Amino acid sequence: MNPTILKLIAVAFCFAAVEALRCYKCDIGIGDLCATSEVTCAAGEHCFSGEGKGAGILVLKMKGCLAVAECNKSSNVNFPSSSNTSIYSMTKTCCETDLCNSAPAGLPGALQLALASVMAVFAANSLV
Repeated sequence: MNPTILKLIAVAFCFAAVEALRCYKCDIGIGDLCATSEVTCAAGEHCFSGEGKGAGILVLKMKGCLAVAECNKSSNVNFPSSSNTSIYSMTKTCCETDLCNSAPAGLPGALQLALASVMAVFAANSLV
């Protein structure tokens, strides 16, 4: 077989073997507390990190997959959805490498673990 054809086939297999983008996902977080998991994005989506302010003072965060056309835009969330009363404004910034929308730093995870431990002690004491 022609070596050029073999090279073209090899390159085609490389592009076909590209995996889907993996991102961190957090539906809604307050301040630095955002419970994350990993999610695989669909074709045409990038990872995003969103940050906004609720009621003008509360810092809200989101992470996940987002259609490329929606990247790097701000949007207002109204409640109820038919009203003009804005609950919060969210700016979503995208990136396009695996897990590029970084998980929260170690302190919030440690804080969550400490809170869970304290709650377990209280629950155990109430059962005794």
